[in-house]
Amino acid sequence: MLTFTYYALMLLVGYFWYRHGQKLLNQGPRDENDEFTKPPVGPIGFLVVTGLACYLLYEALRAVVLLEIPCVGKGCKGQIYSVAEHSGQYWANLFFVVWMVLGLGYAMCVTIRIWTRD
Repeated sequence: MLTFTYYALMLLVGYFWYRHGQKLLNQGPRDENDEFTKPPVGPIGFLVVTGLACYLLYEALRAVVLLEIPCVGKGCKGQIYSVAEHSGQYWANLFFVVWMVLGLGYAMCVTIRIWTRD
């Protein structure tokens, strides 16, 4: 039941993140206060998000190739999950990393689309 709750909450967060991005894109170049629409991240934040997304994508691809992933979290620092020994934790951590890559990629996409409007 805990695993189901974890995945359901991750999907719910993804849905709200998607709706927020769509709301920003559908607003047009100006918001209700007649100010320019602000993207989710600014220029410096965009570089930080890009770097983080690239690193997480590298870790996800590395985990798929090596079939092991380091634990994501404070409670299990230094622990490595492999498919053979801890398949549940491996897939949960891999799902989290891929979900973060998708979320950060979507934020970058929304930011670029807002910056390149006419």
